[in-house]
Amino acid sequence: MIYLFLKALHVISMVAWFAGLIYLVRLFIYHSDALNQDDADKSILTKQYAQMSLRLYKNLCNPGMMLTWFFGIAMIAHNGMEWFGQNGWLHVKVLLVILLTVYHLYLKKVMKSQANNENKHSGLKLRLLSEVPTVFLITIVMLGIFKTGANIMYVVGGMVLLALIIYIGIKSTYKN
Repeated sequence: MIYLFLKALHVISMVAWFAGLIYLVRLFIYHSDALNQDDADKSILTKQYAQMSLRLYKNLCNPGMMLTWFFGIAMIAHNGMEWFGQNGWLHVKVLLVILLTVYHLYLKKVMKSQANNENKHSGLKLRLLSEVPTVFLITIVMLGIFKTGANIMYVVGGMVLLALIIYIGIKSTYKN
């Protein structure tokens, strides 16, 4: 029963984390677009988007990430290190969550540069960046459901294919 409770809290935390990451990059796109407005609108919009980004990062993304890690580690501790060692799929999942955490921290850097109205990222790059959590979400969920070694290759291959499809779709619809 404890394991199921931990798992439910892990999934709820993960949903909050991903929701925050997905919306955060949308705010970056809006902020970047606002830099092209006239001075009066630009000033108002960029301040508002910077403030919204900071609040979202601090109040949803960070707690979602920390609680996802906490409940994930708690599930591993509950099941024991022997169980962890026997489940290779979980090693891949942990690696993906580490990479997602690096992405999360990278977004903090982007957020700080945008707060200073430094437009270091093109609209295309931000739109591509906004799809990263989607690729991670699908891959991590599929990995958690299928679990076995043979299926891991399909999941990782699917992740690469999905990323390629998203890239081609964005590149073909966004010309800037």
